[in-house]
Amino acid sequence: MAKMNYPTYEPSYGYMTEKIRHAYVAMAIDKKILPSTAYRMHDIMSLSAPNNPSKPIQFWQLYSVLGQKRIVAIIQNFYRRVYKDKAWFRTVFASVGDERHHVRTQSAMWLDAMGGGLKYHGAEFRLNFHHQHNAFQLMNEKGAERWIKLMVETLDAYENYMTRDPRVRASLNTFLGYFMDKYEQEFGFQTTSVFGPKNAPIGRKVNFMNMTDADIEALSKAELKEGLAGRGVGVKKQLQKIELVKLAKRL
Repeated sequence: MAKMNYPTYEPSYGYMTEKIRHAYVAMAIDKKILPSTAYRMHDIMSLSAPNNPSKPIQFWQLYSVLGQKRIVAIIQNFYRRVYKDKAWFRTVFASVGDERHHVRTQSAMWLDAMGGGLKYHGAEFRLNFHHQHNAFQLMNEKGAERWIKLMVETLDAYENYMTRDPRVRASLNTFLGYFMDKYEQEFGFQTTSVFGPKNAPIGRKVNFMNMTDADIEALSKAELKEGLAGRGVGVKKQLQKIELVKLAKRL
């Protein structure tokens, strides 16, 4: 894949962008999906997607790639499927509003979270209120499984419309998976369906040359081994951390 030239669309913060970004990064660091230094990494924290094709697109960078038209089109296609679906599923949405209402509100939420500016007034409070009071009948395994099925069908149908950057789909899967995991915890259910491959974990790149002795000593044994291997230093399995630290300091 050739190097990109993002942003294609100029991003800006919405009502919920920063808070959701912070929550996701904290979770991802805890689960070793992102390195502990993620908050200081421009390619991760920026609202513009990285132009290096080897680096994943974070979901708050999606607007810079897709723009409003493509994001709204995905939501429109999804709700066309919802309103043609089984009665037990579609009537919950219909009781809240018509298809245009849901396209408008869902698009606003996606755009706001993805770097598309101030679109979703009320932010997390509004989102939580909707799920607790309007959509609570579907906040269970059966409802979630159906929602995931229709969204995957939508994304599969719109694969070619998401630009030629294959990182976009993984980023969307990461976005949707993050929120579904959140709802599972909040509403006490569990699903078996998945949206598809997510962003691959990003390892911490250790550069001993730019580190103090104290910084090197604070690294874990695994980080020391990885950093030494990256410098072409062969490391024996039986070496203890103190020996690894000595090797790193000599570089």
